[in-house]
Formats: sequence, C-alpha cells, structure tokens
Amino acid sequence: HLVPPSTTDTGHTSFPPPPPSIPATPSKQSIHQNKTPSIMEDDPKEELPYIKLISAENSEIFLSRRIALQVSTLRAMLEGNFKESEEGVIRFPDMSVSALEKVVRYLHYKDKYSDCATRIPEFPIEPEEALELLVAASYLNC
Repeated sequence: HLVPPSTTDTGHTSFPPPPPSIPATPSKQSIHQNKTPSIMEDDPKEELPYIKLISAENSEIFLSRRIALQVSTLRAMLEGNFKESEEGVIRFPDMSVSALEKVVRYLHYKDKYSDCATRIPEFPIEPEEALELLVAASYLNC
C-alpha cells in the first residue's frame, strides 16, 4: 500500500523513495530530480512498479504504475505500442513541474478516496494554479 505524500521543508511533495529497480539521485525523498537516471538497465520488457514523469523543466517525478494506469491517457501510453510503454517514461514538454506535482498529488488523493464511504476532504487548488491544472486535467482526461 502506498504511503501518503507529505510536504518537505522546501515545499516540495515527498513520496516514498523509488524501489531499488529505479536508481535515484542522492535526494531519494524528493518528488522531482534534475538528473536523469537510467531506469531500464536490464530487460526493457520488465514491468516496473513506478513510472517516470518528466516536466517541461526536465524535472522527474516518480509515480506508481498502478495509479498511473487509472488515468486513461497514461494507460494508453503505457499499454499501447508507444515508446513510453517500453521505457516507462512519459514526457510532458508543455507541463510545468508545479502543475505535474499537483497532478500527481491529485492522482494519489483520487486513489486514496475513490472507495471512501465517508465525507471526502476538499482537494485544495489555488486560484493561480487553476488554469494550468485545467489544461493538464483536460489533456490527461482525469
């Protein structure tokens, strides 16, 4: 079961470190990293538990494959005959790291509360984030 994200002192969301099959840079708890580790050194057909999302600024965010497959656009990329399905890497050249981080937070939120029988807490979105997140949500169909 996934550990819920938390916020670090620097304001970035922190998730559990990627599994040993995905090498991480020294800051394992950071949600995004500026160096690109090779995640597919062995068998490219081996399905990894995490995928890598890359923002417009080339920052990396690791997301559970299980959660990614809940999003129809990501599922099509990961299960179809696309480069993303072979590499386990999806690039978003038009999406800022802040928007991509918020999308990942939302996907974890949605996964956590999808079968909830009690009142679901509000997912916070700042007014200045709204337009960029609307575009991202429309593209991802989530």
